Amino acid sequence: MNTQRILVVDDEPGVTRSLKINLESAGSFDVTIENRSVDAVKAARRIKPDLILLDVMMPGMDGGDVAARMEADPMLRDIPIIFLTAVLSNEETEGREVTKGDHTFIAKPVDIGELRKSIADHIRR
Repeated sequence: MNTQRILVVDDEPGVTRSLKINLESAGSFDVTIENRSVDAVKAARRIKPDLILLDVMMPGMDGGDVAARMEADPMLRDIPIIFLTAVLSNEETEGREVTKGDHTFIAKPVDIGELRKSIADHIRR
């Protein structure tokens, strides 16, 4: 089985820990967590993930700023990013992802089954 490297960037340690445990329990993901948005680009350059899960609202730099820096970096620009946000409610999205422009947003709290499906879809692209 091919293990996919996932970088999870969220300022809430409980969220990153939960995502790491739930994704790694599937057996096909190796998850690295980063709780400081200002260190996200450095972490991505270090681990070279197959996909990044990125919180939208964080202190220091928000997810949009982090994504813009990654997309401007030749080493990182082709890595798919899925935004995690509390701004969308699961009632609005029915627990599914929402695509706006080139970006995918998944509402918090995250449905792990839907997240795994979205990760697989993005990595295949």
